[in-house]
Amino acid sequence: MKLGVFDPLFQALSFEDMLDRVVAEGLEAVEIGTGNYPGNAHCDPSALLVDESKCRAFTKAVTDRHLIISALSCQGNPLHPQHEVAKRSHETFERTVELASKIGVDCVVVFSGCPGDGEGGRYPNWVVSPWPPDYQELIEWQWREKVIPYWREAVSFARQHGVRKIAFEMHPGFVVYNPRTLLKLREAVGEEIGANFDPSHLFWQGIDPVAAIKALGKAGAMFHFHAKDTALDPQNVAVNGVLDPLPLSDLANRSWLFRTIGYGHGELQWREIISALRLVGYDGVLSIEHEDALASIGEGLHKAVAFLKACMLCEPATEAWWV
Repeated sequence: MKLGVFDPLFQALSFEDMLDRVVAEGLEAVEIGTGNYPGNAHCDPSALLVDESKCRAFTKAVTDRHLIISALSCQGNPLHPQHEVAKRSHETFERTVELASKIGVDCVVVFSGCPGDGEGGRYPNWVVSPWPPDYQELIEWQWREKVIPYWREAVSFARQHGVRKIAFEMHPGFVVYNPRTLLKLREAVGEEIGANFDPSHLFWQGIDPVAAIKALGKAGAMFHFHAKDTALDPQNVAVNGVLDPLPLSDLANRSWLFRTIGYGHGELQWREIISALRLVGYDGVLSIEHEDALASIGEGLHKAVAFLKACMLCEPATEAWWV
């Protein structure tokens, strides 16, 4: 396994300065945003696809520093009921797949997206309750008419370009938000569907990351990993539960907060997560995603790197200990 970082936290830096910072932190990999929610501060696929010299310079800047690109990330909502929003997300996805194919990156990270409540809808409608009955009818319509048809075509496009890993971040607010919904889509669409496993979105849902990793690993669906933590506030959870639409900036009143690795869950939990990844055969990158409002970029990243390196000290055995 390698340790890497997701580049949006360095959006104020130039591409090469960002790569130098990654090297200075002792990391081996970088995940690069190509548009939609992550932005594309360091990588504009449309520009690189039409300029061979720029594309060569882009990849050379990475390899010259002995780094690898763990994934290209374009999380958006291609199922958005507003056509122009969906179109932008879709086009960014296709350009990202084309660039991944061109530069030899095998993994593209996405969100599943979320449709509205019908053909005339204006806003996404995320269904999390089975009752009243309208919700069951809506979720069946969303999957039958929007989710499965779109991703079947999108995966076919990726397959044609030789990109075999479409890694879904299981994110509440979108139709794929837990292992069950991810495996439902994988069964309907194909083995190119897998997980960009981000424990931070699972912790607050009450999902055990170790159990989830084992379930996804058994299905062959562990493609990429985001290293991000979540802290739950016991008092706020006790009063209001974990479904929390308060702004992420309302730190004191929220039921949960994104935190730097180790500030939501301790070393034992993270060692168990890393061990579970090894058990299911994941030998990819732990890509640090920094979204901790209580820590600066420098402090949060430095502490996450040190914490994860300590958790990764024990390398898997190359032969049985009893031999």
